[in-house]
Amino acid sequence: MSRKIKSGLIQMSVPKSEGEGTIAEIKEAMIQKHIPFIENAGKQGVQILCLQEIFYGPYFCPGQNNEWYKSAESIPGKTTALMQELAKKHNMVIIVPMYEQEMPGVLYNTAVVIDADGTILGKYRKNHIPHVAPGFYEKYFFKPGNLGYPVFQTRFAKVGVYICYDRHFPEGARELGLNGAEIVYNPSATVAGLSQYLWKLEQPAHAAANGYFMGCINRVGIEKPWNIGKFYGSSYFVDPRGQIFSQASEDNDELLVAEFDLDLIDEVRSVWQFFRDRRPETYKKTVEF
Repeated sequence: MSRKIKSGLIQMSVPKSEGEGTIAEIKEAMIQKHIPFIENAGKQGVQILCLQEIFYGPYFCPGQNNEWYKSAESIPGKTTALMQELAKKHNMVIIVPMYEQEMPGVLYNTAVVIDADGTILGKYRKNHIPHVAPGFYEKYFFKPGNLGYPVFQTRFAKVGVYICYDRHFPEGARELGLNGAEIVYNPSATVAGLSQYLWKLEQPAHAAANGYFMGCINRVGIEKPWNIGKFYGSSYFVDPRGQIFSQASEDNDELLVAEFDLDLIDEVRSVWQFFRDRRPETYKKTVEF
């Protein structure tokens, strides 16, 4: 029996940004903008849905305004409670990237995985935190993750998460494969220019090297007041052969929905025996400092 999955990715522009209301108002506007898209995913029978990086606001890391610390939440909290309700309503797994406050002053770039019955299965904290000029000053806002590379057994599939800058590091992508991931979601915020040429290179390579599916999400639009460039959307799904088989536009708010068969993983791995032929005892340099 085939294991067909219907999955969705939401890419979105911000209705309000810094200077256009309070942090709470900006955040609430983005949450409310997402709800019809989430409801639409449910109506289409999407089983696993992933939102974009820190979905409920602008990508505030081009600045160093510590007012954005106020947008962080505890997990569980108000936003996760809302997403739990929506997950349960639609019998849909939802991956919710958000700004997490573990305690005052300890803040993470996190994705929460909520199962189709509304249960919080766990979370992934972004491990690789960039400080890249201009516009990506994440070390001011986020502590590096400390939860490793977990894989979550959802109702429909084994799911892992990698977040944005993580995608430049093949080591964690491999760990997700070794931990049993069948689908890896990478919610991102990336603009035209700096790394756009890598957008369709690295993640198909991860998918092919590890024999799993990936869902890759990027936001859209130009976000004021920072204006660091255009978030070019182009969210996509890629299969275990490294082939992109469904892609969103560069400019539009969009729910991208695709159906795929998880049995392809076994078919591909039966040809490309990368896990069998690995030689971890020869890779000592990769963990030396």
